[in-house]
Amino acid sequence: MDSLIETLSAIADAVKKAVDLIPTLEERGKDVEMGADGTPTSEVDKIAENTVLDYIIRNNVPLNVLSEEIGYVDNGFDDILVLDPIDGTSNCIAGVPLYTISMAVGKGSLSQCHTAYLRNLTTGESMWAKKGEGAFKDGRRIHVRELNPREMFMMIYLGNGADPKAFQLAKRVPSSRSYGCSSLEMALIAEGQADGFYMHSEILSRGIRVVDIAASYLLLKEAGGYIFDLEGNEFDMPLSLEARSNFLACSDPSIYDFVVKGKPFVRPRPRFGVLINPGVPDAKSYVERVKAALDGENVVYDTVAGEMIGEPGVPVEEMDVDIIVTIGGDGTILRTAMKNRAAIAGINGGGVGFLAEIELDGIEEGIARILKGDYTVEERFKLDTYYNGQMVEQAVNETVIHTDTIGKIRQFKIFVDGKLATEVRADGVIISTPTGSTCYAMSLGAPILDPAVNAFVIVPMAAYKFASRPFVVPSDSKITVECVLDRGCLLVIDGQAEHAIPGLSRIDFAKSSKKVRFVRLGKDFYSRVREKLVNAI
Repeated sequence: MDSLIETLSAIADAVKKAVDLIPTLEERGKDVEMGADGTPTSEVDKIAENTVLDYIIRNNVPLNVLSEEIGYVDNGFDDILVLDPIDGTSNCIAGVPLYTISMAVGKGSLSQCHTAYLRNLTTGESMWAKKGEGAFKDGRRIHVRELNPREMFMMIYLGNGADPKAFQLAKRVPSSRSYGCSSLEMALIAEGQADGFYMHSEILSRGIRVVDIAASYLLLKEAGGYIFDLEGNEFDMPLSLEARSNFLACSDPSIYDFVVKGKPFVRPRPRFGVLINPGVPDAKSYVERVKAALDGENVVYDTVAGEMIGEPGVPVEEMDVDIIVTIGGDGTILRTAMKNRAAIAGINGGGVGFLAEIELDGIEEGIARILKGDYTVEERFKLDTYYNGQMVEQAVNETVIHTDTIGKIRQFKIFVDGKLATEVRADGVIISTPTGSTCYAMSLGAPILDPAVNAFVIVPMAAYKFASRPFVVPSDSKITVECVLDRGCLLVIDGQAEHAIPGLSRIDFAKSSKKVRFVRLGKDFYSRVREKLVNAI
């Protein structure tokens, strides 16, 4: 972790400890003075702020300070710590577990901040960002989610200064909340749990202050989000307590037109990609059938499919499409999902084809239904895998840690949320999603999970002890596997990507904010299990 972020983390630790020493909620809420921002300062605000200032002085941290309560403190340095010691003070006083310490470092304006750190002081969850280096939550890279207008989730300021347009917006979106902690509300967008945060006060003096959002501003930008003023310009604020603003933070720029201009989302005709595994027998004929079924549509072919039928082709990762029609087996689908975020309509040109939706004799009928809009899109979560602190490819099915030498056993310690769950001697360990529970994990005796179950399966492979059985753990768990022996292993993601790792390595796993999407024509999961697994040869 960067040294400045480590310093901000240590400051958050000190504030957490100091706040926890306040004996009652009533004591937290006692007004002690008037803050530099013109609002009353409560006991909890003052104690938190004093803790920060004391830490900076005692540890010679080279930062000036701009804080909600004390104002600007010039310590003679270039960089400014933009501090809200307690964002969500009312929540803190009421015992509502939604309040943070928010810190950003920069100079001049929001756009010149280069480091951010945010800590939920009740859950202990931390987020941080360095300009140009991405955003992270508890060590896991985070990113805004892909917009689905039918499931739009907005954070909306609905306080007593809110503009009437805010209440109108709450009626227009499928779901909305007002949590009273702007830093966390913006952070929800950054980690892919919400789509936007609308701050529109008709009383400008109650608009947002720079100390409220300095950290979450950089977090959201680094997570791929957008922040606009209400005129549609890129949002910025000076580092000054006098400034107040309204704004819209969002995961997708099209949200601005919907929120501010009132324009409805119009679903355009989907753009299609066509991809084939060249090993499928009679592959060219299937590409030609798909081409004929998509006649008149906007279609892009992958390099192999395009060459087969004399059309221009592009690599799958460069396909800017809504639906990719794959022709091949489950491996073809997994390779596609690893390289492109479009929804996948699989044509089963392989063996079992558990993930595929259309059989070879039903190509024309299946595509006709898609063109009529007679389909649904099923979303399933992916698995993030971190090796040496860096995320490798995301898995749809599973990540496997396996001995790199045939016939040589390895030893692993497996932790769930920091607690040692088991220590096994085995050929390897599988961390499987519900999607992957019908694949490699199943072949080792692990249970089949309904895709709606939010869980991972941890599966020892050919374990030395019979008592080493699979674990089913909640999907919000952080899983860590330590390779105990100084002997090499392989890290294999969905059977498609492989990384050699030395002995004594540590690999972390977490539920991804990204999802894989499958086009479905109506067949339910249990029918699929019966037809393709139970009754299969």
